[in-house]
Amino acid sequence: FLGLFHFILSNLAPSLPLQEDFVYHWKAITHYYIETSDDKAPVTDTNIPSHLEQMLDILTQEESERESGETGPCMEYLLHHKILETLFTLGKADCPPGMKQQVLSFYTKLLGRIHQPLLPHINVHRPVQKLIRLCGEILAAPTENEEIQFLCIVCAKLKQDPYLVNFFLENKVKRPDPKRPGVEGVREDLASPDTGQPQAEGQASPVMVKACEGLMLLVSLPEPAAAKCLTENTELCELLTDRLSAFYKALPMSMDPLDIETVESVNWGLDVYNMKDDAAIFTGKRALISFLSWLDYCDQLIKEAQKTAAAVLAKAVRERFFVAVMEPQLMQTSEVGILTSTALLNRIIRQVTSEALLQDMVYFLLGEEKGPETLASIAQNPLRHRLIEHCDHLSDEISIMTLRLFEQLIQKPNQHILHSLMLRSLEERNYLENKPQEEREPVENGQPHDFIDLEEDPLFVDDFSPENRLSSPDWLSNSPTHSPYHAKPDGKTEVHKIVNSFLCLVPDEAKSSSHVEGTGYDTYLRDAHRQFRDYCGICQRWDWRGTPKAMEKCDLDSPFFEGHFLKVLFDRMGRILDQPYDVNLHVTSVLSKLSLLPHPHIHEYLLDPYINLGPGCRSLFSVIVRVVGDLMLRIQRIPDFTPKLLLVRKRLLGLEPEGLNIDHMTLLEGVIVLEEFCKELAAIAFVKFHASASTSP
Repeated sequence: FLGLFHFILSNLAPSLPLQEDFVYHWKAITHYYIETSDDKAPVTDTNIPSHLEQMLDILTQEESERESGETGPCMEYLLHHKILETLFTLGKADCPPGMKQQVLSFYTKLLGRIHQPLLPHINVHRPVQKLIRLCGEILAAPTENEEIQFLCIVCAKLKQDPYLVNFFLENKVKRPDPKRPGVEGVREDLASPDTGQPQAEGQASPVMVKACEGLMLLVSLPEPAAAKCLTENTELCELLTDRLSAFYKALPMSMDPLDIETVESVNWGLDVYNMKDDAAIFTGKRALISFLSWLDYCDQLIKEAQKTAAAVLAKAVRERFFVAVMEPQLMQTSEVGILTSTALLNRIIRQVTSEALLQDMVYFLLGEEKGPETLASIAQNPLRHRLIEHCDHLSDEISIMTLRLFEQLIQKPNQHILHSLMLRSLEERNYLENKPQEEREPVENGQPHDFIDLEEDPLFVDDFSPENRLSSPDWLSNSPTHSPYHAKPDGKTEVHKIVNSFLCLVPDEAKSSSHVEGTGYDTYLRDAHRQFRDYCGICQRWDWRGTPKAMEKCDLDSPFFEGHFLKVLFDRMGRILDQPYDVNLHVTSVLSKLSLLPHPHIHEYLLDPYINLGPGCRSLFSVIVRVVGDLMLRIQRIPDFTPKLLLVRKRLLGLEPEGLNIDHMTLLEGVIVLEEFCKELAAIAFVKFHASASTSP
């Protein structure tokens, strides 16, 4: 009756002042509770929703008619009479039924529509805080949509004015009691192998997405107190990592590495799927996508988080997921299990982009040691040792997958990866010969008497024919004569000699690329230029010096150990003529990527054939020289070696159909990889020289 009377009055009489109208609507709501005797009728059968909407409209109109930031009488009335407190009490009691939904909606619209800051007012942030506590008391409640909308608008307001978070931080916040029903329900949900998403076709639950978005807003708040509260006084770390662990444990024990690698990229907020189609593609696809989706969310959350919060969250992922869940899988002895877990780790490495999570993942894989590696210390970190050893596993599949893992790892923007795997072993340059000047052989033209010039070595003399040389005028017309990696007084190597040294390593009878189009050196030049530019972009903010450490500052007396990683790679490179083709491709791919790195010690050790190595030391070039020496002996024992080599190359390129088996197939394929690798190294050496020359003063 009151509603009908007001409707007639508003159409017949002049409009009431806004404040009177606002008070009228509020009184109408309070009168309902005084006068009604039926408190079981749903709120939608009353005029309460209409009155609440009218109050919101009045407040919005009032603000639009006033100067920015000025509080009008209607808003003053709402604050002074503690209307939000009263509404919270009514919503908590859910009287009449559905009132909680109406109150949540009113709070959400009020905070969203009104532009002036409301949360600083005690009669706003106090009831808002109470309503926040009310949310989530019942999982999957009928009001969960309204709850998440309300929580998200609060998060958005805090993101807009981060200092407001201090109104919501309590001095003594205790972690939720794990025995409490609500928390236990969450625990059971996390432990379930379910995806955490609706078990029906379609898109991920909008409620879940909104909750994730709200969390992302909160962790990104710059206030240190908020970061501390989130990481120390809530179960955020545990909930994130427990869920990640549950998804990982739900994966099949055995999966095809190709399926793991090629499954579509996953975005946590856009996880559209079809259960039937996923199962038809390969077993475990849905579980894999769910795991990768949650991993993506954790990664993005840490990327957006305030710095100290990001560090704590990343450490939690390291300890509670990587160490507790993944490490036992990587350390197992079952070859099927090793292959699956390594493929999953490779996918994780590829997907992680946040700096903090990448750092903790790297520490998990490689350890935090920074000092020089020794042969006696390589097993101190069991996981690092095991992963590197897997690059030379009896199973070719495991070797290839682990090599791919390291290839992925060395391309990540993290300095510790390269320091741990290589640079800490090369820091002192103690791979160089260390003899006192008086004990050294007299030099002539910058070289000792017993130095064998490759151009005069019978092994290589035929290869230095004009058609096999890299013509200096064509490539070096604008380049300095001496490599900037060496001081000119040292009489160090000119770049064309370095390039030709690699190009001419493989003897003519073992070369086949010149007989096939599109396999020339120029292709490697283009690739090396692009890849080197990408590496420079990654490494430019690291404290890498532009020139090698001065010899007088190096500890040349300390024994040289190339490091576990390079040792395994060099060992495999030394067996290139006796290993499967795919293994060789991955070994050379990792070595070429290491050679591309713009660090002077890496360049010197991997790409300068003319350095004087100390006793017992080997470099990449010296390893290849030994392989070529072995090859020269073996060629003599194989009739029609060159025609067979050309046939194998054409088959590998798909230019010849597969036919009868060819003897010595592994050797022939290894020779082809060796030739291509030498061309690639030559291109890398030239590109790095040219880039350095163009940037030097």
